[in-house]
Amino acid sequence: MVLFSELVEIIDPDPHPAPLNMAIDEALLRQAAQPTLRIYRWSEPSVSCGYFGKLRAAQEVAAGRMLVRRWTGGGIVEHSGDLTYTLIVPRGDPFYRNPAGESYRLIHAEIARLLAREGVAADLVAAENAPASSACFVSPVQYDVVVNAAKIAGAAQRRTRWGLLHQGSIQMKAWPADLREKLAPAFGVRTVPIGLTTEIVQTASALVAAKYGSAAWTEKF
Repeated sequence: MVLFSELVEIIDPDPHPAPLNMAIDEALLRQAAQPTLRIYRWSEPSVSCGYFGKLRAAQEVAAGRMLVRRWTGGGIVEHSGDLTYTLIVPRGDPFYRNPAGESYRLIHAEIARLLAREGVAADLVAAENAPASSACFVSPVQYDVVVNAAKIAGAAQRRTRWGLLHQGSIQMKAWPADLREKLAPAFGVRTVPIGLTTEIVQTASALVAAKYGSAAWTEKF
């Protein structure tokens, strides 16, 4: 089952600093009129922590790497060679009406199906069967994607007045060929590629200064 009849795919090949990556996601969320996917890269090894994550635990994992606090929840995620993506769904789209757990399941089910088509034996975790951990990829939770019981895909969500923000990471030692190019067609029947607009870049830059790049935001909890 493909999730969307039409999906906007943001073409963003240039690596960005961690605060700017988070800011671009929020800027896109604010103006998205259609379901939108962005796959992005990091300009240096970085660590992101969930909105309510404890600063000290995140700093211990970061160990001097760039640390940024996400607007979404979830645990601590290390970013370097991972495939990091954001899926945005406006409030008016039918998909937005899915409860949080169901939207998480549906998105990860498509990732698992894509990996299966590429010869990777991926499954969804059926129930929460591991102790909680602040490190996101240590303990899989319900509807995470696993291969041989090891978590390879997790995500965090936030629902806002603009819509659903789903930030995910896929982490594998060996990637199927062209996985980045195949993710958008796994979510949408028709994909519409566009670049980052000047408006989005300007909004994101302001969000870096006011929010994601500030100590007050990073040290929030």
